[in-house]
Amino acid sequence: MAFTANMIVYRITKHKFAADIKGTGAALFPGRWNKSGMPVLYTGITKEIALLETIVHATPMIVSDLDILTIEIPDDSITDLEIPDLPANWAEYPAPTKLSDLGEKWVLAGLTIALKIPSCIINTSYNVILNCNHLNFSSVNVLDHSKFHFDIRLISR
Repeated sequence: MAFTANMIVYRITKHKFAADIKGTGAALFPGRWNKSGMPVLYTGITKEIALLETIVHATPMIVSDLDILTIEIPDDSITDLEIPDLPANWAEYPAPTKLSDLGEKWVLAGLTIALKIPSCIINTSYNVILNCNHLNFSSVNVLDHSKFHFDIRLISR
C-alpha cells in the first residue's frame, strides 16, 4: 500500500468570504504574489503565520468575525521558492512588482497547484499560494472550517 503525503495549510479570513475558495478576493484585490484578475488563495503553513499575515492586513472591525480553514493540498504539486530565488528587495513594502510578475508566470505555467514562498513578516516561515485555476485544483480539500477566536490584545495598543 502506497502512502501519499499531503501538505496542510491554513487560511484565516472574514467569515462572509471563508467559504469561497475560488480566489475571488485576490482576483479583485491583487497582492504581493498575484496581479488583478488572477484567482489565488493565500495560505500559511502554520496557523500562526496565517494569523500574522491576517493581522498586517486587518482593521480592528474585522477581527471579531474571522474563520479559519484547514486545507489539504497534494504534496506532489508544490513549487518551492527560497530567499536566494527571490529579488534582493522581495520583503519590502509595498511589494516590488517583480513578485507579482513571478506569481503570474507561475500561475500561467500551470505546473503546480501551490507556490511555497517565505513570509516577508517572518522569513523562516512560509506562505503557500494556491492557483485556483489549476487543472487539478479539485484535489484541494477543505478539511475543517471553523470560527477563529481572535485575541484583541494583538492589535489593541
